[in-house]
Amino acid sequence: MVINKKKVFVLGLDSVPPELLFDRWLDQLPNIKQLISQSRYGEMKSTIPAITCPAWMSMMTSANPGRLGIYGFRNRSSYDYEGLSFANSKAFNVDTVWDVLSKMGKKVVVIGVPMTYPPQPVNGCMVTCFMTPDTKGEYTYPPELKAEVEAVSNGYILDVDEFRSDNKESTLKEIYAMTNKRFRLTRHFIRSKEWDFFMMVEMGPDRIHHAFWKYFDQDHPKHVPGSKYQDAILNYYKYLDEEIGETFKLFNDDTMVLIVSDHGAKKMVGGICINEWLIQNGYLKLVHYPAEVAPFNKLTVDWENTMAWGEGGYYGRLFMNVKGREPKGVVAPQHYEHVRNELIKKLEDLRDENGNIINTKVFKPEDIYSECNGIPPDLIVYYGDLFWRSIGSVGNGTIWADENDTGPDDANHSQYGIFIMQNGRDREGVRLRGVTLYDIAPTILNYMGVKVPENMEGEVIQ
Repeated sequence: MVINKKKVFVLGLDSVPPELLFDRWLDQLPNIKQLISQSRYGEMKSTIPAITCPAWMSMMTSANPGRLGIYGFRNRSSYDYEGLSFANSKAFNVDTVWDVLSKMGKKVVVIGVPMTYPPQPVNGCMVTCFMTPDTKGEYTYPPELKAEVEAVSNGYILDVDEFRSDNKESTLKEIYAMTNKRFRLTRHFIRSKEWDFFMMVEMGPDRIHHAFWKYFDQDHPKHVPGSKYQDAILNYYKYLDEEIGETFKLFNDDTMVLIVSDHGAKKMVGGICINEWLIQNGYLKLVHYPAEVAPFNKLTVDWENTMAWGEGGYYGRLFMNVKGREPKGVVAPQHYEHVRNELIKKLEDLRDENGNIINTKVFKPEDIYSECNGIPPDLIVYYGDLFWRSIGSVGNGTIWADENDTGPDDANHSQYGIFIMQNGRDREGVRLRGVTLYDIAPTILNYMGVKVPENMEGEVIQ
């Protein structure tokens, strides 16, 4: 069955970098190579921070993380010290592409887009994302769609369990099983549902990068030469290429197809223990230093003598303990900028154990976002230009770590993902520069003849 109405299909491949897809392996990916020979394509700048949440929602709303009020998977919900709460579909109030189209009476299908849990009503159907707790509860709209999803996929897989694991064989099998089921469901919905806009996001690339990067990258500090997993990522990309070929056979020239990623990926050199650094530099004081490595929320902090604390992740976040803002704040408001600038200067001068500057970048939220809704971090930190991750736990006795505190992890995120746009009329491939993920939503709406909302930040890709 070939679809014969003017439509848009978006395939999201989480974490795919231009360096692998376009520059290293394109000749081994015949379907993608053929597609880009007749497409607009290139690297695509992600959000700051370059991470799944908020990047996918920034892409689908054309709104920066500050407007969304989403600064990562977990965000402060109040100025107390009670930790962070997980973002979800109810955490922001900016319309997505499918919201805009649903209001226009267009039919939509949405599968696996991060931050769609809990499922929200749309003019069509939705299957939520890897942030869904499990498949026992509701993860579809309408709710009765769940039975069809489970039947078609023979047991749907939302995400890979414990992909940060030493059990590589199990991880690899689960990544393939998850991807197979999602593409099978996608093709079933393409054929069986009425739709004008269709989007599916596959998390497999992200999971396989984190689990297997060291096996192919000879520059990785933990590279394992001659491993049976040295082609694990390449072989998965080849498998994705086959799935893409089978799926794109279902479209004709009236369907614009987009392949996009929310950010890229790169080797992870190691981790920097953000709270150890703050302790060593006099900004964070504990009542007792832990006898063994402990997560930050298990520590007893002397808040009345603490100026700042941090969170781990693929990037760092610093929160300052401000008088009149936090319950036991110590940084006077008039000294806030001085302390913040002092932190920036020291962090950007961070040197490795050989005395070399590692090129850390530190951002003030108000400098990079048009507005800051919710509670933003006081600083966002890219350690070593994202070759290093942030580690929040304390007890290492050093700021340097060669292991992630959440399990084995080979890769970090990078600032640029990819886009490929084929509108059925292009007859030559053109590599574009300067595209950002904010451009995707207005491009989709413009192609479909829908007025682009004035508050969308991106431009229509020409």
